[in-house]
Amino acid sequence: MYIGNKVKLRAYKKDDIKLAYEYINDYEVKRLLVTNIPYPMIYEQEEKWYESLIKMDDEYNFAIECLDNGKYIGGCGIKSVDWLSRKLVVGIFIGDKKYWGKGYGTDAMKILVKFIFEQMNINKIKLNVFSFNKRAKKCYEKCGFKVEGILKEELFRDGKYYDEYIMSILLKEWETMDKKDN
Repeated sequence: MYIGNKVKLRAYKKDDIKLAYEYINDYEVKRLLVTNIPYPMIYEQEEKWYESLIKMDDEYNFAIECLDNGKYIGGCGIKSVDWLSRKLVVGIFIGDKKYWGKGYGTDAMKILVKFIFEQMNINKIKLNVFSFNKRAKKCYEKCGFKVEGILKEELFRDGKYYDEYIMSILLKEWETMDKKDN
């Protein structure tokens, strides 16, 4: 378990499945996360995902829990780990909309980035974000991520095409940032 100022990252619990299912089936949440059609998920799919966590060797997933009340509010994860080139891809979501825009996602991402650089010996962290998700892009920038590339009109959502930003942070950039914060 890894603790920040507002949240902690912990292992998923079976008790989280019901809320995770509700979060991922909220259209506002889903439209920000998936690149395919934001089609509703059935409960059994969420249970299967939870059960698959036991077998995952190349993905690492954390539940995000609010420090004030112990509530599960979202999740974050690590995937596509390339141990040779020391790079990987991260993702995050805050499913409980009462926690949107209040720094919970930023705190969780800062904890995740610190974990990756200090515990996994990674050199580069990447993520993708849709151009209409301005709140997430701002969060990532606060955590030190910079736009590395733009995939033009990559996503069709709500009747329009949107760009997708590829963002990254390097270990040396984070170390410089981390020293300024301390």
